[in-house]
Amino acid sequence: MDNTRAMTETFTIAQLSDPHLSSLDSVRARDLLSKRVLGYLSWRFNRRAKYLPEILAELVRDLQLQQPDHTVVTGDLTQIGLPHEFQEAKHWLDALGAPSEVTVIPGNHDAYVVTDWDDTLALWASYIQSDIAGESGEREACFPSVRIRGSVALIGLSTARPSAPFLAIGSIGHSQLQALERILGETGERSLFRVILLHHPPIPGTVPWRMRLTDHAAFRSVIGRCGAELVLHGHGHRSSIRAMVIQGRTVPTIGVPAASATSHDPDRRAQYHLYRLIRQASTWNVQLSVRGYSHAERRFVELGSPVEI
Repeated sequence: MDNTRAMTETFTIAQLSDPHLSSLDSVRARDLLSKRVLGYLSWRFNRRAKYLPEILAELVRDLQLQQPDHTVVTGDLTQIGLPHEFQEAKHWLDALGAPSEVTVIPGNHDAYVVTDWDDTLALWASYIQSDIAGESGEREACFPSVRIRGSVALIGLSTARPSAPFLAIGSIGHSQLQALERILGETGERSLFRVILLHHPPIPGTVPWRMRLTDHAAFRSVIGRCGAELVLHGHGHRSSIRAMVIQGRTVPTIGVPAASATSHDPDRRAQYHLYRLIRQASTWNVQLSVRGYSHAERRFVELGSPVEI
């Protein structure tokens, strides 16, 4: 028997983000008596021409052909966080895959203003909740979420916070950071491949100041103490492949464009990523494949060759 082959393990994660999939055609005037009016105007005169449901449908079709082991959606499923948008997103998630095969975290558009948990994120609970005893909770306490798939730990954070008009900032908060430190320690002791999911990028300069993660320094301090193998984010609506280098640790930190976006800029055109995690004995390698929307072919195609990160 080939012992090397016996010790090899592979696991493929698909990441998509910022689908902005809901429609506001039937929105009522009373729904817009808040910051939401700005988001509605942005959608009405700009975003609805840029984020197309037919591109998102083609992405899902292509994704299902790739057959990843798990899919993560790193936030902003809605436009302005109305309850009916969460219901639309729930129907879409049900078509995307079973809750055991799909993990979701919220983005700033999913927390546009203060809303009732039961009418919004609770509808996605089966795609959010942890599968480890003691990590699942109610309401906002469900973050960080922890989902273990083989030797991979998917750790979801919520950076979604209502913010002032013209701002799209996010924060993790002290309680989540405390829990994250404990979770990273425990999963690290088990030699799991730890993937952190958050909406706002944790590296300064990835997005403009008005879209920043306010406690990025505290997050990076936790990573410096505990380590992680991969950080995935959304929010920037463009391709971003960077690395956090902290206390001798190098952690790939990667964002994807909006999943439904049409654009002349290839870095902003709809994409999703496939991360092939390959374990041989105690060593992990990660191969990244990028699949992007081709306007000429009206389908998703592989962009370049897979790269090791």
